[in-house]
Amino acid sequence: MSIFEWLNNQLLKMEWLSDLVTLLVKNVFGLDINEKIGGSIHFFLYDVIKIFILLSVLIFFISYIQSFFPPERTKKILGEFKGITANILSALLGTVTPFCSCSSIPLFIGFTSAGLPIGVTFSFLISSPLVDLASVILLASIFNWKVAIAYVIVGLILAVVGGTIISQLKLEEYIEPFVYNNKMMDVEQEELTTHDRIKYSRDQVSDIIKKVWLYILIGVGIGAAIHNWIPESIIHAFLGQDKWYSVH
Repeated sequence: MSIFEWLNNQLLKMEWLSDLVTLLVKNVFGLDINEKIGGSIHFFLYDVIKIFILLSVLIFFISYIQSFFPPERTKKILGEFKGITANILSALLGTVTPFCSCSSIPLFIGFTSAGLPIGVTFSFLISSPLVDLASVILLASIFNWKVAIAYVIVGLILAVVGGTIISQLKLEEYIEPFVYNNKMMDVEQEELTTHDRIKYSRDQVSDIIKKVWLYILIGVGIGAAIHNWIPESIIHAFLGQDKWYSVH
């Protein structure tokens, strides 16, 4: 086994955690993970803990990176380039500045009022919520790095092509006048200290975990039931590769 494969198994797939949960189910609950009840409990505990660890670490790491790229700084970087180069850079920058989709409207207004072409703005707005480091790491941990890298490439292509098409269509006339008239004053932001960035990242972890913890428990619970209680033949009958809606 290569070092890369070992790191992938231990850090992303967390095989060490699976072994610990196996011992817990066997020694504490007195159950065999090869049986239905034991397998379901193992599946639930392992996946819940793994997801929470991954989410916490990734959200913290990405939020820390994002603290270096506030919207004002992002506007200045994108404003230095034009044409397809600007679209490509905009899409790439969107991957390391994972602004959520709810930020799209204020970001669009801010970028457009600052004079950025709407095509460049849309390349950023498409890639930012679509492609980020968190999705890459999670996909790699669940599937493999080939799937994760393919997702990134497709997402970047969509962002560049989408922004380029919007730019070629000359849709500026359809933008409400108040967007161009909303001249935002660029205020020099106070440089954050390392302590400020860590606090911001911790707050982001806390806020997001509070919003999604219940859905994680429900989703993993459903997965545990499907994984160990529904016969594989039934799953293949509904989701077999011969079905047009199945994932190949």
